[in-house]
Amino acid sequence: MSTGTGMRRRAATTAVTLTLAGTLGGGLMTPVASAAGHGPCYDGRCTTKVSAPKTIKVDSRTFGFKQFKITRISSRTVTVSATTTTGARLGGSASAGSTVQLNNLKIWVKSISGRKAKLQLSPTSR
Repeated sequence: MSTGTGMRRRAATTAVTLTLAGTLGGGLMTPVASAAGHGPCYDGRCTTKVSAPKTIKVDSRTFGFKQFKITRISSRTVTVSATTTTGARLGGSASAGSTVQLNNLKIWVKSISGRKAKLQLSPTSR
């Protein structure tokens, strides 16, 4: 009979372990799920490919604007613009290997091929 008791203890321990793992795992996934509703670049950390004008949402509390626009992609440059929460207009252009900084968001133009560009976003220190 001691074998049955040992089996029940192991089953109970396994159930508790799985329940805790599910609870903790769900908690770890919550920030990712909430950021997903805003877009992959919301925190200012992403790499994206663009081939046409595009609007990218970011956290206005962190960067001072809620979105920025890639307004033009030429064979040599990418042009971006944003309007701050106070109404100021920001903008700039960069060639491959260069950066544009809008407030404390750095936009690095990693490459341009034809009219397609690969951009990497990263926040700067304040």
